[in-house]
Formats: sequence, C-alpha cells, structure tokens
Amino acid sequence: MIKLEALRVFITVAEIGNIKEAAEKVCRTASAVSMTLKQLEQEVGGPLFESDRKNSLTALGSFVLQTGKAQINSYDKAIATIRAYAQNKIGNLTLACVPSVAASLIPLLLPEFIKERPGIEVELFDIDSRSVRLMLESGQADIGIAGKPKSGALVAFEPLFCDRFKVICSSKNPLVQLNRSIQWLDLTGKELILNGASDKISISEYRTLSDNASITVRNVTSLLALINAGMGVTLLPALAAIDLPENVVALELEDTNLTRTVGLIERHNTSRSPVALAFREFLLDTMPSLIGKFGLQ
Repeated sequence: MIKLEALRVFITVAEIGNIKEAAEKVCRTASAVSMTLKQLEQEVGGPLFESDRKNSLTALGSFVLQTGKAQINSYDKAIATIRAYAQNKIGNLTLACVPSVAASLIPLLLPEFIKERPGIEVELFDIDSRSVRLMLESGQADIGIAGKPKSGALVAFEPLFCDRFKVICSSKNPLVQLNRSIQWLDLTGKELILNGASDKISISEYRTLSDNASITVRNVTSLLALINAGMGVTLLPALAAIDLPENVVALELEDTNLTRTVGLIERHNTSRSPVALAFREFLLDTMPSLIGKFGLQ
C-alpha cells in the first residue's frame, strides 16, 4: 500500500532534484529517503527516476508526481477542514429563539461571535417558546433561547434572565390617561389579545381576563399591528417592548410578580458540534453585560 508520507518524500525529491537537500527539507537522513523511494518504486511497479541522480523523472515518475500532488493537496485540505471544524472555525449553527430575544439580543451577540469565525453558517428561527422546544427535541436546532418548558420535556433548561410583563396598547387607549401602573381591574372589559408569551401566565387575575379573549396572535409584528389599529391590549415581556412601533406604548403593570424566565434550552444527552459549544460558552459569558444593558434581572 502506498503511504502518503512516501508520496510526500518523492514529491520533495522530484521538485528539488537531489536526495541530500530533499532529506534536509523532510528532516530525514539521505539513506532513509533513498529507502523510501525504493519502496515506492516497488509499490508502483517501475522506476520513477531516469538515473540515481534523481534530477530527471521517467514517464511513470511524472505521472506519479502529478497524481500524487493532487492527492496530497486534497488530503491536506481535508485535514485543514477537519481541524477548522474541531476548532469551531467552520460549521453550521441553528438557533431557535423567542421573538424578543431574536430581535434585541441576537443582533448584539452574532456579529461579535461571527467576526472570529467567518466560515460558519447561521440559521435563526424566530418562534414562540413551544416551537423552540419542539425544534430542540427533534434535533432541528442546536441551541434554543426561550421560556422554561414544562417538566418532563426532552430538553434541559438553564435560566439566563427574567423580565416583567407590561401592558401594550395604542397610545390613544384610555389606559394611557390613568398616568399610573395598570391594575388588573383596569383591564376588565378590555379586548385582550393573547400571544405566545402570555400563554404561560397562570395567575388567576389574568386567567379570568384571558378566558373571555377571542383573538390569539403568535406573530409579534401582526400582534403590534392590531394593537396599533386599536383592536385591544396585550401583555408582553419588557424585552419585547423595547422598540415598539409609533403610537404603541408599554405601560407598567402594578403586579410586579408577573415575570417570565428565559433560558438556554438544549436537548438532553446529545453531543453538540464545536460551533454550538462555542456559541453556548460565548452566550453565557456575554449575557451578564446584556442583562445590565437592558435592565433585566
């Protein structure tokens, strides 16, 4: 069997034209190089050089040189690619995040992460917490950032931050004129629009209101468009209320205990790619500064 190392030695001798200098380049003795060339000639079934001076190739030698170079280059590229993947310099990263994280935090995280890894490809899914969990459980995503899943899920949850819910309404809504924190009683009789984030609210005051709701909107852009049109009010976490459209406002809720916990979601007992592991570490290192920036807990 022809070994790659033997091809490397042969190519070096063929390009330099003598054994002594070639031996120095490959850090071997001249006798070891000569032995390698003899073994290679036995393997290929014919002489590679016209004479012992090694400065002129036979037709077979020229063919082996050309073909060997192609194989060596291909092998070296493959090894370089493997090492780049292992060192998280290349690869694919699929993220599944709730809309508020995708819109506010990911734009701050990705540029810095990608800057050191221009060879990676990233796919971002902007979906609700339930869909994030399903993508992780099915293996469609590497890392998820969403609300805490129900117990018994096939994923692990590591808390990252908490934020309070706020009342989102049109700037023309009478609630704005109260000039104070909104109480649950203030929302009685209001058209409440449900959304993916508010699905997890379990307190009785909210459930009484949500039982009478007739509209549920999963897409945040569509939700805010309805709010802007005066269709009703909704509750969203503070992070989702940072950059609201014109004429849509976020009002403080008097019930300060109403919060959501957002965390890192990963599938149990599944090995992660080097890029996914690197992003996980980067996320955990960066999150404390982002929490301070956005006033989260």
